[in-house]
Amino acid sequence: MPHFFIRRPVFAWVIALFIILGGVLSIPQLPVAQYPPVAPPSIIISVSYPGASPEVMNTSVISLIEREISGVDNLLYFESSSDTTGMASITVTFKPGTDIKLAQMDLQNQIKTVEPRLPQAVRQNGLDLEAANSGFFMMVGLKATTPAFQEDDLSDYFARNVSDELRRVSGVGKVQLFGAEKALRIWIDPQKLHGFGLSASDVLTAVSQQNMVVSPGRTGDEPAAEGQTVSYPITVRGQLTSVEEFRNITLKSDITGARLKLGDIARVESGLQSYAFGIRENGVPATAAAIQLAPGANAISTAVGIRARLAELSAVLPEGMEFTVPFDTAPFVKLSIVKVVQTFAEAMVLVFLVMLLFLHKIRCTLIPAIVAPVALLGTFTVMLLSGYSINILTMFGMVLAIGIIVDD
Repeated sequence: MPHFFIRRPVFAWVIALFIILGGVLSIPQLPVAQYPPVAPPSIIISVSYPGASPEVMNTSVISLIEREISGVDNLLYFESSSDTTGMASITVTFKPGTDIKLAQMDLQNQIKTVEPRLPQAVRQNGLDLEAANSGFFMMVGLKATTPAFQEDDLSDYFARNVSDELRRVSGVGKVQLFGAEKALRIWIDPQKLHGFGLSASDVLTAVSQQNMVVSPGRTGDEPAAEGQTVSYPITVRGQLTSVEEFRNITLKSDITGARLKLGDIARVESGLQSYAFGIRENGVPATAAAIQLAPGANAISTAVGIRARLAELSAVLPEGMEFTVPFDTAPFVKLSIVKVVQTFAEAMVLVFLVMLLFLHKIRCTLIPAIVAPVALLGTFTVMLLSGYSINILTMFGMVLAIGIIVDD
């Protein structure tokens, strides 16, 4: 084989140029990470059942889902956890080499069959399926720079305006918010409730009946009276918009006109959906979200995309709020790769100097100077086809390969 290329130098140069071109085109497409993905791919199922205890969550939600997902293809194992805030998560792990997108579709189809048997509150909140690497990649914070905003204001703004924007960044697998949206909270006085002969279900029924979305239709539409030539859409304000309107919800009334309002037996106020987290940043109110990478994502480009998106959102941020990034692993990943590349360059220089020192021939020194970069660029093409990433271990393997190339 060596004699074949020695006698055909032009053909050998053409092959070398193709190898170089393939390597140059492959490098931007390779994912960059600190370590290779040695763990099997997994998908996280997040479930919310407000007010449920871990025992109730396990009996009415988790056990039903686990029975259905047991038949998913390439399933390796799954584990679940729940807490006293009504939140639960099921981590489903698949065999190495499984296409995570196809596995996510199979998992969604299995969950659809059990969804009608889940409690109404769970179906209303929805089930989230997200494919993400374990471990937090970055923490994004939102803090108040003036006393005008408190933690509940920051959490509500982040949940409504920032979380979805971060999920759209390429490479982001999951955004876990350590906070919640604002919600109406009704604190019922049990003594007053019992005194008026009511129950908690009566309160829930009254709230749902007097705060609902209504589709009233149109007036003057067909079939219409003779001579009716126009029709108008009817607008009905069915949903309540303020705390005071909720306080005025009627629970009970009689023929004399007397009525019992929700505010008479309960304290109605605006608060957070969950008070499980309390966040401060440098002593000021703040909220934060943890970001996990999608499988096979480029850590450095994802971090750049997140920071660029935060810069765009900062332009429309209310005065008195400020984005922060208190935790970011991308600089360490980048620095680690840079150090390995630096070691790689130093090894190349040392090899060339040693060959020039002992052989005293420029031609023998130039041969590895040309062969080594061509072989290493060809390695990047093979890495892309094999599903490898640029990480500390693969770069270190290239450093060791330089010595083997020179020996050959």
